[in-house]
Formats: sequence, structure tokens, C-alpha cells
Amino acid sequence: MGLLVSRFLSNESGATAIEYCLIAAGLSIVIVTAVNGIGSTLNGRFTSINTSLK
Repeated sequence: MGLLVSRFLSNESGATAIEYCLIAAGLSIVIVTAVNGIGSTLNGRFTSINTSLK
């Protein structure tokens, strides 16, 4: 039983999974922010092109 408890306490795979999850969450926030900014810029350009074509 003591060996099982010591293995459980020394296992760091759960901590690694949480770290990877935090990295993925941070990257997704960066990607969403970048896409949102690019989308706004493209929307403005398409609007100006549409206006100039009319």
C-alpha cells in the first residue's frame, strides 16, 4: 500500500496535462484576438471597395 501511495505522489503526468491545457488556452485566446482584429480590418476594406464600386 505504501508503494502505491508513493507512486501516486511522485506521478507528475496530471500536472503536465494541466500545464499543456493552460498553454493551449493561452494560444487560443491569442488566435481569437488576432482573427478578430484581422476580421475588422478586412470588413472595413471590403466596405470601402464595395462603396467605390457603386
